Amino acid sequence: MGKLLFNLVLTAIVVAVVCFFAAPGVAFFAIRSAGDANDAAALSRLVDFGAVRQSLRPQMGGDPRALQPAPSFLEDPIGAVRHQLEQAPTVRAPDVDAYLTPRALSALTRGEGRLASQRSAQGAAPSTGDPIPSPVYWGINSARMAVADQGGSRTVFTFARKGVFEWKLVHVGLPDGVAPATASMPSAPAKAD
Repeated sequence: MGKLLFNLVLTAIVVAVVCFFAAPGVAFFAIRSAGDANDAAALSRLVDFGAVRQSLRPQMGGDPRALQPAPSFLEDPIGAVRHQLEQAPTVRAPDVDAYLTPRALSALTRGEGRLASQRSAQGAAPSTGDPIPSPVYWGINSARMAVADQGGSRTVFTFARKGVFEWKLVHVGLPDGVAPATASMPSAPAKAD
């Protein structure tokens, strides 16, 4: 009886450890599935939209200066004033919400990178490929996974622990470059006559 109880406890510990480390991968595939099903309620449980929105804004413009923090007024008063004057008030903020629709999130998990924003505009169906994410970093409270497209450009997803087994998407790292201005989704190859 004692050996059976010991084996049961040992099995429960092993299962808990496996679930503990597999939870970010499960969250990744849950985002893909919720995006395919157009389930906004499930995505709201899996994605911290405020944090992801904040992570996408500097990546949208393609300006490397946007990724740098503004100078502190106490450390560099002239640089801080110059930074405020250089910001043009007429510049339209990038549309990060195009990447946060269910279809766009599903496309991001399939490695479509900057083209994923066009999924919501065109209402296109998700691509048929289901690439497996590769772990980039795995820690106790955060994990990063990357999905590469056919050209090798990687989209990186950062998950943060919100509970023992609960993880939320908090950052999306888009591949380098700028999203195309026109809607140019890949089309089916032409048939030879």
